[in-house]
Amino acid sequence: MEPIADAEPLRPLLEPADGVPDVTSTPEALAEVTAALAAGTGPVAVDVERASGYRYGQSAYLVQLRREGAGTVLIDPVPLRDLSELGAALAGTEWVLHAANQDLPSLRALGLVPDALFDTELAARLLGRDRVGLGHIVAEELGITLAKEHSAADWSTRPLPADWLRYAALDVELLVELRDRLAADLAAAGKLEWAQEEFEAVRTAPPAPPRVDPWRRTSGMHTVRTDRGAAVVREMWQAREDLARRVDRSPGRVLPDAAIVAAAHALPASESDLLALPPFTGRGARRHAAHWWGAVERALALPREELPPRRAPGDPTTPPPPRAWAAKAPDAAARLEAVRGAVRGLAAEVAVPQENLLAPAIQRQLAWTPPEATESAVAEAMTALGARRWQVALLAAPVAAALTATAD
Repeated sequence: MEPIADAEPLRPLLEPADGVPDVTSTPEALAEVTAALAAGTGPVAVDVERASGYRYGQSAYLVQLRREGAGTVLIDPVPLRDLSELGAALAGTEWVLHAANQDLPSLRALGLVPDALFDTELAARLLGRDRVGLGHIVAEELGITLAKEHSAADWSTRPLPADWLRYAALDVELLVELRDRLAADLAAAGKLEWAQEEFEAVRTAPPAPPRVDPWRRTSGMHTVRTDRGAAVVREMWQAREDLARRVDRSPGRVLPDAAIVAAAHALPASESDLLALPPFTGRGARRHAAHWWGAVERALALPREELPPRRAPGDPTTPPPPRAWAAKAPDAAARLEAVRGAVRGLAAEVAVPQENLLAPAIQRQLAWTPPEATESAVAEAMTALGARRWQVALLAAPVAAALTATAD
């Protein structure tokens, strides 16, 4: 089934078909909408609005659902917190989300866990679509334009403005129709089973493990040239996390990364020296001056043997960045180029982005610690690394051939 965007002019969708519903914010109203959604039919469209960049963490501040026979439901999870009864009422129902991996963690925190999933963004990727944002896919597949002007809004705002609620309702208005269209496209392309495996992998993915030394991801950290400076970054990053969590604000709004890095470069000798640095002249940074200076003091007082190394110690089980392979591990670099070439060639043939055909991390691991260059050994290694059955079936033979070629 071909996209229809060029067949006729795009039509703007300005209002939900059933109007904008009242926001559900009490246990009594939640019980009513739960019963209505449970009595509905077919898949349920689900979306979440967060306050990324404004609040600490990734909590949901609005949950939108739509199901045939029930219409659209807008739920304020702040006063309700636990939506597990709604989740139980939807047991066995397929949930339709766009970029589900972004929304599932905040939904799970509310007790909303799907039994089955259809991800419209992932479906579009497997179909080789050039642009996979919801607005682009709706336009391409359905010939309709969606407004996206509130996508980066502070959804912790209360009360939520009426135009924001309209926007939120429209985000689930067409998801099920889009799902049906994409499912037909996948079936016609022979990719529906691939998609189902991918959806299930997203649905059942465990929570991401905590990052090792997350403070090392501070923007500008690469310019810090001393271990003492690295200690300042670590102590100030943790102090910022503690304060951001306490006041429920995005860490970057509590103190910018530039301020942390400036302190790491300057190694100020006093609180007044710290406040003289340009990134600390703002009222927000100065309000918590004692907090920031305490972090710097802790870093400056550390014995040398307790300073963190400026560069993170390497994990022997994880390949280093590929840019270093040519000089330090030329055989592995040659294998990586061959594996990438095999994946790239097949990706073009089946019209799937190569990163979706096989995760880059798996490609690197196969090249860094190669299995025996046989189809069965490569298939076993790919499976152990998390590749799906459809990926193994397509790639085990070409990757084995690529590894064989580099061994000659």
